[in-house]
Amino acid sequence: MKRLTGQDPAHTSKWRPATRMVRGGTMRTEIGETSEALFLTSGYAYDNAEEAAARFRGERPGMTYSRLQNPTVEMLERRLALIEGAEAARATASGMAAMTAALMCQLSTGDHLVAGRALFGSCRVLVDSILPRFGIETTTVDGRDTQAWARARRPNTKVFFLETPSNPGLDITDLRAVADIAHDAGATVVVDNAFASPIVQSPLDFGADVVAYSATKLMDGQGRVLAGAVLGSEQWINDTYLAFARHTGPNLSPFNAWLILKSLETLDLRVTRACENAMKVATFLESRVPRTLYPGLASHPQHALAMQQMRAGGTIIALHLGGGQPAAHGLLDALQLIDISNNLGDSRTLMTHPATTTHASVSPEVRAEMGITEGMLRLSVGLEDADDLIEDLGQALTRIGA
Repeated sequence: MKRLTGQDPAHTSKWRPATRMVRGGTMRTEIGETSEALFLTSGYAYDNAEEAAARFRGERPGMTYSRLQNPTVEMLERRLALIEGAEAARATASGMAAMTAALMCQLSTGDHLVAGRALFGSCRVLVDSILPRFGIETTTVDGRDTQAWARARRPNTKVFFLETPSNPGLDITDLRAVADIAHDAGATVVVDNAFASPIVQSPLDFGADVVAYSATKLMDGQGRVLAGAVLGSEQWINDTYLAFARHTGPNLSPFNAWLILKSLETLDLRVTRACENAMKVATFLESRVPRTLYPGLASHPQHALAMQQMRAGGTIIALHLGGGQPAAHGLLDALQLIDISNNLGDSRTLMTHPATTTHASVSPEVRAEMGITEGMLRLSVGLEDADDLIEDLGQALTRIGA
């Protein structure tokens, strides 16, 4: 009997999510390897000149150049699409490559973009400074205010861009409501889903058109490589995104794609465990610091909406200390187990001070607009024993008198 592969939709469409994460997209060579093969090649040879010409015309299947196609990268893209529930995916060299490509491929001079104001620092720079250099108008709104999205629409609005939960304040945007507003204006909805991952949230189910990721985060989950991904309908990927990617080259390397493929096999297990840990840690912090924000806590201002859109509270906690930057830096310096790092989604628990790291590139005024105080810390909860994390946080809080 012929063995099933991860390439045939007749099989993969019937597989459950956990099976897709392990086997989706896999294609085997005649050698019969069990682990996905790593194809370290920049180009491909053809049997004859007409074969090469036909591939470039798009008349015959086959690969032409690894800036556009690579077997290892293609396996990752197929697996990501299956996990996300998207028709197609393209892998990129980093999360910011994914965000930039997802926006630039569909915006031109004279177009207008509406973005949630609470974004990763580099995404705010992209929206506030880079896109306007190309004559693209941009407006930022409080993503929590559904009517603000409606008020921001213009006749030339082409894209809505948001992340939910937001980085680092964990604001929640009503995906269904915002998607309806965007589509009524003929705009495309692009969602940065890196904080949630496809395990916790599926924006396409709520009307989003495009989902973008920093796969560096939870998808790799072990702090090893940079990667990103853009997912959407096959028509949007082929007709809107592909020409931009073909000629600008944001594509992922085969080696990094191979590492992400291996990490996806345990994505569900890792995210589920980290969410459980985060809930325990957030419950502890809520009793010790002036303000703790975590979507899984009933005290989160948008807890009900978060639980409608998310399957769990996620792996990120935001906490605000009294005493500003001295208190925040003091807590970081007092940690013994938890690492000080601006990365997130790692198997190790990491903490950073957004005002001086991830959002240092935006102005104090923009940070204030986003709710980033000098006493704010972002905690990315990993896979350690939750009690060890609580003990480390407890001793650090005691040392700074909190």
